[in-house]
Amino acid sequence: MASGSGSAETRRQRELASLYATVKSLTALGELDEVLQSIVHHAHDLIGTDFTYLSLVGADGRLSARASEGTVSPTFLAAAIPAGVGLGGKVLASRSPHWVRDYAASAVIEHDPDFDRLVTTEKLVALLGVPLVIRGEAVGALFAADRSERSFQADEIALLNAFADHAAVALDNARLYEASRTALQELQVAYRKSERAQAIHEALTGAVLGGGTPGDVAQLLADQLAGSVTLLDHTGTAVVRRDSASSPCPAPAEADLARAVEDARRSGRCTVSAGEGGAALSVAAIQAGDSYLGALAWSRPPAGGHDVPDAMDLRTLERATHILGLLILKERAVADAGERLSGELLTELMLGGPGISTAQRARTRARNIDVDGLDLVVVADSPTVAPTDLARHLHDIARTRAGLAGEHLGRATLILPGRDDERTVEEVHSGLRRTLGGPLVVIGERAVDHDWSRAFSLARRCAAVVRALGHTDLGATTRRYALYAMVFDPERAGELDRFLTASIGSLLDHDERRGTGLVETLSAYYAHHANVAATARALHLHVNTLLKRLDRAGTVLGLDWRRENDLELRLGLRLHELRARTAAS
Repeated sequence: MASGSGSAETRRQRELASLYATVKSLTALGELDEVLQSIVHHAHDLIGTDFTYLSLVGADGRLSARASEGTVSPTFLAAAIPAGVGLGGKVLASRSPHWVRDYAASAVIEHDPDFDRLVTTEKLVALLGVPLVIRGEAVGALFAADRSERSFQADEIALLNAFADHAAVALDNARLYEASRTALQELQVAYRKSERAQAIHEALTGAVLGGGTPGDVAQLLADQLAGSVTLLDHTGTAVVRRDSASSPCPAPAEADLARAVEDARRSGRCTVSAGEGGAALSVAAIQAGDSYLGALAWSRPPAGGHDVPDAMDLRTLERATHILGLLILKERAVADAGERLSGELLTELMLGGPGISTAQRARTRARNIDVDGLDLVVVADSPTVAPTDLARHLHDIARTRAGLAGEHLGRATLILPGRDDERTVEEVHSGLRRTLGGPLVVIGERAVDHDWSRAFSLARRCAAVVRALGHTDLGATTRRYALYAMVFDPERAGELDRFLTASIGSLLDHDERRGTGLVETLSAYYAHHANVAATARALHLHVNTLLKRLDRAGTVLGLDWRRENDLELRLGLRLHELRARTAAS
């Protein structure tokens, strides 16, 4: 596990370093071909496909490659196709990412015969394309290709789309650079803005590379841009707010902020509006592909009559959302990977126990978990939350208590170090109850000699008994229900069979042979507190018919059960009912 964590961390550092290098290339205002080649190089290194290339629409309306990375033949690079055909045509027309598993076999794109021959020669199979958009115009596309059939995941699409955005900025900056050579003053102004933007981006990416959090990014933006920066999650809840020490700004009104966030999300661009006291409120959405991750809001107090933020500052705010998007995706990926590993380890222990293998001991130790101390198995069951979703909440508990969580045999399951079992289970229940806001049953069982599978079976079956008893909201260990252990403990099934045979065996045999329902009749009779009229209504019987059935039951039992001690009969009927309902669950 240690090597896996190191590999993930290495990949994260490499990806963020690639983004950092790309931002430096953009803000350096170098030659266009040099910048584009740098972008493609870093995109190729980050995405990891067989080859990556960037194509632009020329004056003749044809799409041709301008930069590439990976093994690509000169013939392929020299090719030019009409901008309205192929996958590139779909990307340019829709100004959104598109991909195909098998280019040659795809029927959703318009094929160009000459390009298809090059595709066969180059052995291009899977292809992902994202647009290069400058001020609403699609001027080209960035492609990632593999020589084998595959699907592209949302995080890959989001990362490549971020690089395409940088490439569009590079094109725009290059054009501005050419124009600025005719006006020295414009060049100096643009250079100063570029230097400032570079400094901000170096600070931002440096903070992230150093292990910074979204809060660190927000603080750096607040310090560099002046004012206050607020990070909102996908629900619109403010999760981080940071103020500039030199120019703090009052928090925007909730209604103004919500409206600005909605405008930014709908437009896909940074929006500017007036906040309280004339402050400028700028908001940019944080997107990853089709996923909305949140928003970044910047409030700046009015200064000297210049209330509209500088365009470069707004672009900086937008670029910061890309960095935050990558950081949020990475944090989610790390959390998801941790949950998957926790679930895998839990399943291994369940299926492999009793006993702990050397590999299992090493993998749990790498997660700072003492596998020898994992002796409490907890099963959670909610009538409104699916086991998969419930298991996600258990992962949060597992991380704080050095345990493992996952979904096992359709049940949300947790293995924890157990000291005070009853108290621990109650704490798990109360924590989940607060999070979910609804009732749920949480049952724990101590694992003896690392037999987690048996402990899980007892906890799961006991939970079914608890629900059959009508209890819907509690946290307890199986010891609280020891009276019903014969029902939920498979090792005591023989005891239960013997007791049922002695107490109601004659009734069960009679019902099976004659197709009658004497057991059901007596169970309903006791459930309605020996009230004949209520029992008859519940069974949809006439009272006389019910009385005949009750008399018949006495004959089969060979005793006057209504006058003698009927405790054993009642208990037998109840245990028989619980066993049937537990088996059905």
